[in-house]
Amino acid sequence: MPVRGGSTAVVAIVLMLFLVLRRDMFDAASYIVGDRVNGWDFNISDWPKAKTFTFKPGDELVFTYENDVVLVNDIEYDNCGHALDSKVFRLGNDKIKLVDGSNYFISDFPNQCESGMKLRVFAK
Repeated sequence: MPVRGGSTAVVAIVLMLFLVLRRDMFDAASYIVGDRVNGWDFNISDWPKAKTFTFKPGDELVFTYENDVVLVNDIEYDNCGHALDSKVFRLGNDKIKLVDGSNYFISDFPNQCESGMKLRVFAK
C-alpha cells in the first residue's frame, strides 16, 4: 500500500530547496540609474550609488533613456566600443539584472561614452 504523506513530504522538500537555492529572486532589489529626471545621461559615471553602494547579483538596474544602453566587458568599457554581438538595449526603459562581479554599460551613440555616458557597477 502506498504511503500518502510521502509525496507531500517530497513536494515540501523540493519547494524548500528551490526557495533556498533561488533566494536571490526574493532578495533582489531594483535601482533607478541616475536620477528620476534625467536617468541614463551624461556623467552617469558619477552616479553615487555606483561608487558607494554594495549591489548583489540578481539586483536590477532600471535604465530610462532616449538613446541606448550596451552591456559590455571591461576592455570595451575602457575603449568606449563594443563587439557586434554585444547586448544592446533600445526600448528606453530597460531593467537589467546584475551578474556576480563587474557589470559594464556604455552608450553607443557617437561621443556619448567618451563624454561620460558609461557606468561600472560591482555586484557581490
